[in-house]
Amino acid sequence: MANVNFKLSAGHSTPLGCVADKNGVNFALYSEKAERVELCLFSQQGEEIRYDLIRDDNHIWHGYLLGATAGLHYGYRVHGPWQPEQGLRFNPNKLLIDPYSRAVSSKVQDAHLFIDGIDSRNVIDNGSIAPKSIVTQDNYDWGDDELLNTPWSQTIIYEAHVRGLTQLHPDIPQEIRGSYAAIDHPVMISYLKQLGITAIELLPIQFHLDEPRLQKLNLTNYWGYNSLAPFAIEPTYWSGRANTSPLNEFRDMVKALHRAGIEIILDIVFNHTAELDLLGPTLSFRGIDNSTYYWLQDNGDYHNWTGCGNTLNLSHPMVKQWVIDCLHFWANECHVDGFRFDLATVLGRTPEFSSNSPLLRAITQDPVLSKLKLIAEPWDVGTGGYQLGNFPTPFAEWNDRFRDDIRQFTLNKGVPLGTFASRFAGSSDIYQQSQRLPYVSINKITSHDGFTLQDVVSFNHKHNQANGESNTDGSNSNHSNNHGFEGITDDPQILQKRSQSQRHLLTFLMLSLGTPMLLAGDEQGNSQQGNNNAYCQDSPVSWINWQTRDEELIQFTSRLTALRHKITALTEGEWWTGNFSSEKNAADVVWLNQHGEPLTPEQWQWHEILPLQILLSGKWLIIINFTEQNQHITLPAGHWVNSEPFLCSSEMIEKHQSNPRNIDVLINNNFTH
Repeated sequence: MANVNFKLSAGHSTPLGCVADKNGVNFALYSEKAERVELCLFSQQGEEIRYDLIRDDNHIWHGYLLGATAGLHYGYRVHGPWQPEQGLRFNPNKLLIDPYSRAVSSKVQDAHLFIDGIDSRNVIDNGSIAPKSIVTQDNYDWGDDELLNTPWSQTIIYEAHVRGLTQLHPDIPQEIRGSYAAIDHPVMISYLKQLGITAIELLPIQFHLDEPRLQKLNLTNYWGYNSLAPFAIEPTYWSGRANTSPLNEFRDMVKALHRAGIEIILDIVFNHTAELDLLGPTLSFRGIDNSTYYWLQDNGDYHNWTGCGNTLNLSHPMVKQWVIDCLHFWANECHVDGFRFDLATVLGRTPEFSSNSPLLRAITQDPVLSKLKLIAEPWDVGTGGYQLGNFPTPFAEWNDRFRDDIRQFTLNKGVPLGTFASRFAGSSDIYQQSQRLPYVSINKITSHDGFTLQDVVSFNHKHNQANGESNTDGSNSNHSNNHGFEGITDDPQILQKRSQSQRHLLTFLMLSLGTPMLLAGDEQGNSQQGNNNAYCQDSPVSWINWQTRDEELIQFTSRLTALRHKITALTEGEWWTGNFSSEKNAADVVWLNQHGEPLTPEQWQWHEILPLQILLSGKWLIIINFTEQNQHITLPAGHWVNSEPFLCSSEMIEKHQSNPRNIDVLINNNFTH
């Protein structure tokens, strides 16, 4: 916009952010300790015009520009005391974006020009190169689109990265690969439906930055957990096609997924910002009102409970409101079906964790948000940060106990049978006592953070040298098993063992009580070459290699998801009791040894692997033989046949014999209900 010279009036203090109407644009910014706030407008030629905003009694600075329209680039210069030891870091030489920005003009380069100083204030003005907020006013025709409200008990989540999912897909037009548009391409929609996926969970798609350290290494923050403007869509995942915009392309994707019966869940970051530590750039909150928006130590430094340099103070009323407003934007104006909250313990910090914190209470009581799918990553790195099992209803939680215990049981014989049974039964030892339903356990074998499934069975050690941290980053506790050789091999015996272990892990994932989450690519044998922390690898290391996909494993996974939907004990969404129900003519679950008898208390505690039978809903029998020998199995009464040939050998039916290191699934044809 060439003209940036408008008449300013008082305007309104609500809503926060900028709102365009037919006559102009209203601006409102919260800063409790600022002494003066300048609204700065920028023309296409770089001309800057400044206006002083008016402060009300609630510390909101506001003004209305008559004649201003969408497309205007703006920022704030906030004046106040420079007292870093007290957490006051006002520096009008640093242009700041609006925390409510719906769009941002550019990323950050030359990060040293954004550092406001540690002790003395940096007086170099960065207005000419700083990112600018952009006034937006867009309309979108949603038609008859509505949220799907898929029951949790019927939900199967697919965790994916927008670019990584489609960047190498040969059947998607090259011009849209790696974009929002690629996900709603018919080829991808058809694939997700074939897999039986009901919800796709996307890694952060909000506007984020690459940390200065990564820029120096010519790397990027591929995962996107370095958010600057969570109201704004990430533009680098936009196809750039004519007559489209990043946000509306995203909305088109949501609408197409909904038509296909697939929900969309956003991974979202409210625990820290891209301003990082004291040596990080001053871009927004730090310069607007540092001591309000962040948790600070007595010396003015940040509490680093996130491991990313700072921690947002989400217990403050205005910071809490900022989060709620952001969630409402994505829910109401973008029709997303839910959110996964990164390092969600921060949401409950007061500063100690409380499941009744102001923000958690606001979310769970909100008439819109409380009806969405809400998922917590239940930890941060601060004291008392591990809070698995402690989030309030209706939150579900990423269950790392399921991941670790199922991996150890399957690959390393590392947990007793009773521990396996607890995980298989929805981790009832963690969740049932708090009267939450089984869906709250998000069962995962893998996720973006850690080994892929192929790498879990191929590597004993992480191989993160490409990340530029001398292989010191990433977890050392992977509970993996390379089956006798570290890395890629063409040894047929090792490959057969790895393939078998992949199928065992997928079977436990899909047939356990709780909500299964599949990492994109695991169903086709995708590898990251042993990198278990590929957060900075925007490259074929992280992109799914569709050319080498394992079609048999894809079919195996698809049939597993279909089988899951048939088993009543899994789709009812209730805790298993083991009691016979005359209404259902069966117990929901019965645990039996190889002789068809209930397990003894001693057997539940054994670390030694013994054959196990799990009878679900009186109809489905899962037989687990992780011994190294053939085992004679006494089946429960019934006429047992193969449920799916891919899950069982015909010998099992005739001879009641289970092959070593094997899982069989049978169906009782005599069962009636």
